[in-house]
Amino acid sequence: MPIGTTGAPDPRMAPPARPGRQEHGGGQRARQLSFVRRAFRLRVLGLGVGSLCVASVLYLQGAPPAWWIALAANAFAWPHLARVLAGRHADPGKAEIWNLMADSAMGGAWIAVMRFNLLPSVLLATMLSVDKISVGGTPILARSSVLLVAACALTSAALGFPVELATPMPVVVACLPLLVAYPLAISGALHSLRSRVARKNKVLVELGRTDHLTGLANRRLGLEMVESELSRVRRSGKPSALMMIDVDHFKSINDRHGHPVGDEVLRAMAAILVECCRAVDTPCRYGGDEFLVVLPETRVQGAAVLAERIRQRFSAFACEAAPGLRCTASLGAAEASAQMEGPGAWIQGADAALYRAKAAGRDRFVA
Repeated sequence: MPIGTTGAPDPRMAPPARPGRQEHGGGQRARQLSFVRRAFRLRVLGLGVGSLCVASVLYLQGAPPAWWIALAANAFAWPHLARVLAGRHADPGKAEIWNLMADSAMGGAWIAVMRFNLLPSVLLATMLSVDKISVGGTPILARSSVLLVAACALTSAALGFPVELATPMPVVVACLPLLVAYPLAISGALHSLRSRVARKNKVLVELGRTDHLTGLANRRLGLEMVESELSRVRRSGKPSALMMIDVDHFKSINDRHGHPVGDEVLRAMAAILVECCRAVDTPCRYGGDEFLVVLPETRVQGAAVLAERIRQRFSAFACEAAPGLRCTASLGAAEASAQMEGPGAWIQGADAALYRAKAAGRDRFVA
C-alpha cells in the first residue's frame, strides 16, 4: 500500500544539467535530493498509516502469511529502498518520479488483494491521485493511474477476480488514521512550499529594486520614489528636495586605477549616503557614477547642509588599493513644486543644478 510523496509541486525536479554546467548541475542535484528527502518522510507516514487499512482487511480475510510479509516489506522496507535508489541515481528527481509510479502500481495491487473492499480501496486510490496531482499535475496522474489500473487488473486476475465490497466497522476505524493524518501532512507540505516560494519571491523583488554593487535602491526604485514624493508634495504642499550627485572624474579613476578601485569608490559614496541621510530619505544609484537622493520635507537650504557633509566625508575617503587617490563629488539639488509637470521635470531641475556645479569647477554644491 504505497502512499507517500512530497505532497507538493516541486519545480526543482528538472532534467540533468548539460556538460560544462557543473555549478548549476550541483545546485540542481542538491535541490532534487531535498525533494527526495521530503518524499521519504511523507512516504513513511503514508505507508505507516495506510498499512493499517490493508492490514484490517487482510485480518478479516484470514490472509496467509505471504501477504503479511509483503505488506510489511511494502510498508517498512520500500520507503528506505526508494530513498536509496533515488539518492544514488544520476538524476534523483527522475528516479523519484519512477518511485511515484511504483507507489501507484503497488497501490493498485493492494486494492485487488483487498478484493476491492470499498472504503479502503477508494481511499487508497484517492490519496494516490491527490499526491500525484500535487507533485506533477495531470501528466503524472495520467501515467500513474494507468499503472494503478493495470497492476490492479493483473493482480485481480491472478487471484481469480474476487470482489467483496462490504466494509465492516473495524475496517472503517482502521482507515481513519489515513483519512486524517495524510491529508494533514500534504497540507503541511503545501504550506511549507508556499512559504518558501513567498520568501524567495520577496528576495527576488528586493533584488529587482536594489543595486547589486552598492546595496542602495536602484534607478527603478529611485524613480518610483521621486514620483511618489512629488505626488505627496502636490497633496500636502510640504517642501521636498531632490539631490543629484556625481563622482568627479570617475572615468579617469577607472582608467588610472582600474575598475575594482572604481567600484570601491562607488561603494564608499553609497556608504556615506546611508550614513549621512535620514531614515526617511531615499538614496539610490541613478546610473554609472551618479546618485540620487530624495529628501522629504526638506528645502534646498537643508539639502545644502547635507551636501556639504557628504562632500567633506567623500573628500576624506582613503582607498587602500589606491594610496594617494583623492575623490571629490559635485552635487546639485532642486526643490519640488506642485506646478511641476511630472517627476521628469524635477529630475531635470536637479540635474541642471548638478551640471552647473560641474561647470563651476566641480567639488561643490549648487541649487
